[in-house]
Amino acid sequence: MQRSLVKVLHVVGARPNFMKIAPVIRAVEAWNASADTSGTQFEQVLVHTGQHYDRALSTVFFEQLGLPEPDEYLGVGSGTQADQTARLMSALEPVVERHEPNLVVVPGDVNSTLAAALVAAKLGVPVAHLEAGLRSGDRTMPEEINRIVTDHLSDVLLTTCVDADVNLAREGLSSRHVRRVGNTMIDTLVRLRPKAEEAFERTRVAVGLPDADFALVTLHRPSNVDDPNQLARLMRVLAKVAREVPVVFPVHLRTRRQLAGLDVESSSGLTLSEPLGYLEFLGLMAQAAVVITDSGGIQEETSFLGVPCVTVRSCTERPVTVVDGTNVLVDPSDESAILSAVRGAIARGLSSPPPAIGLWDGAAGGRVVEAFVEWAQGA
Repeated sequence: MQRSLVKVLHVVGARPNFMKIAPVIRAVEAWNASADTSGTQFEQVLVHTGQHYDRALSTVFFEQLGLPEPDEYLGVGSGTQADQTARLMSALEPVVERHEPNLVVVPGDVNSTLAAALVAAKLGVPVAHLEAGLRSGDRTMPEEINRIVTDHLSDVLLTTCVDADVNLAREGLSSRHVRRVGNTMIDTLVRLRPKAEEAFERTRVAVGLPDADFALVTLHRPSNVDDPNQLARLMRVLAKVAREVPVVFPVHLRTRRQLAGLDVESSSGLTLSEPLGYLEFLGLMAQAAVVITDSGGIQEETSFLGVPCVTVRSCTERPVTVVDGTNVLVDPSDESAILSAVRGAIARGLSSPPPAIGLWDGAAGGRVVEAFVEWAQGA
């Protein structure tokens, strides 16, 4: 398909999407400004669905990442899986019809990803899935369903690693649709790491951390924070860790509401802070003795940084972070195993040099644009 102008509509809905799409937007702008465009130019439209309802924090992320103001902000907010996905589709359909894009780009695995892919496919608009092919093997995770369906609706499958390519081939998806481009989240990390390091000292003081080794925590998966017994279990572990090293846990509103109803053990070394911006969190993560998480993206970022990571999940869609990175999976229901894993991670210390994972090099955005050009030219 030979086109001189390709209109690309990016759909983001949750904070991890922002870090993934920012390098693509920047790389498209650089391509348009370059002399060698092979006859292809791009027009970009940015749609923020507002799946994360804390718009103020989303604004901070947009500013720190250098993202343009969204062309469309839908303000869909939270809800059950079915309700939110339905409202996302209803809000997105007129947007896609109005802008008439040639390609809809959907990053990640959140409900906005699935909804945009479904709307575009039903309207006959090609879809590019950024971060395609990741599989945990656990279909009780809503994100796993989102990944599978989105990949099977997509015309351009942009993968981060060899494992993802293998997963797509196993599901019968043609390799001609697959482009391994690397990890655009790492592009964002590489670009903004100096600013994050500059912010570290004031962030440390702001959250009340002493000038010493510390553990950083992020928990958000429903299986960990919506189940009162499981959340209490994890808080008991964090209290024990905090007796050995200070622990800072930036807590989002939803999790804080869950904590309010629990009788959890307190510890003077455990700090529950307000949510942090990207730069502030990255600055802490780069200096942490260990990160305790259930986030997929943080498994990747800690591996790139060489920071020990303990993931309180029984499986991961990012096994490359376990095989080649710094990530250790641990049963979230086993308190002693979590505590042992954290102690072991601290004892091992930072990886020096950090692990090198193929194409996680800060240049993935440019390869994404090359894939768009190949698709536009019918390669």
